[in-house]
Amino acid sequence: MHRPAQRQRQRLSRILISAAAVPVILVASGCSSDSGSGSDGAKKEPGAKASAPKKAGQETPAVEEAAYGKLPEPCEVLSKKTLQDLVPEAEDKGKAGTSTDTALRGSCSWDSLDNNGVDGSQFRWLRVSLMRFDSDASLGSGAKRAQDNFAKQVADAQATKDAKGVKAEPVQGVGEQATLVRYDLKKDKDTFKQQTFVTRVENAVITVDYNGAGLAGDKTPDAGDLSKDAQKAAKEAAAAVVSANEGGGKASSGSSEKPKADDSKKTDDSKKADDSKKADDSKKGDAKSDTSKSDSAKADDSSSGDSSSDDSSSGDSKSDSSKPKSKS
Repeated sequence: MHRPAQRQRQRLSRILISAAAVPVILVASGCSSDSGSGSDGAKKEPGAKASAPKKAGQETPAVEEAAYGKLPEPCEVLSKKTLQDLVPEAEDKGKAGTSTDTALRGSCSWDSLDNNGVDGSQFRWLRVSLMRFDSDASLGSGAKRAQDNFAKQVADAQATKDAKGVKAEPVQGVGEQATLVRYDLKKDKDTFKQQTFVTRVENAVITVDYNGAGLAGDKTPDAGDLSKDAQKAAKEAAAAVVSANEGGGKASSGSSEKPKADDSKKTDDSKKADDSKKADDSKKGDAKSDTSKSDSAKADDSSSGDSSSDDSSSGDSKSDSSKPKSKS
């Protein structure tokens, strides 16, 4: 009686165990499937990772080389005529500003006071500032740095303390960028008309500050005329920067040609000197020959008999000895 029941319980246990084993197999199968797809992904990932180092390993593009490598002397960028028009009573040389690196920055200023006696006087002040920027991998290209400085110069002019009636306007036809900032400044009882003209050429920035005032009762200068003068000076200074860099190559090629001309001249002079020397030697030789002939004639006239014959022979001997000199 008990044995059939025991066998039935064993069968039931086996069924339950088998039923419980099915989820385990499914889970195991699912894990195996996931790990398989994971392995495929793992196979793909190395490829993706391999492409990433290539991007990281690519070299950073080189910074664009700066167009200009030097600046002209600030006190020499304006012509005498321009200085005469803008600052008629100033010294042509101007006053150079202090700079720790003249290859990168420099300035020069002039001031003029035209005294009209009891009618007052006309005052003018002019300054030209030059700045150049080199290309730098961490800071950017020289042209980009110059653009940033250009904007800063314009902003600084507009923010001048106590400036009245500030106006800024872009100007065409001067460099790559150009802006004119103008305003009035009151000093004591006099009004100064200030013009700040900023322009950029490649990696260089030129700033022209120009102001004028009528002092002691003289009339205030016209702001429009001062603006035109400031623009004229800025354009001339910008051209001087360009010329200073282009002229470097021309000067070197020109200097290499000059020695050839000098050598040619020296050769001609040397030939002339040699010809002159030969002519002088020839003349001296002829003179000696003539002298020798004269001595021989004298010897013939003064001698007699055998002794005159001997003297004549001696005279002939002297004449013969002088002939090679004349040939030489």
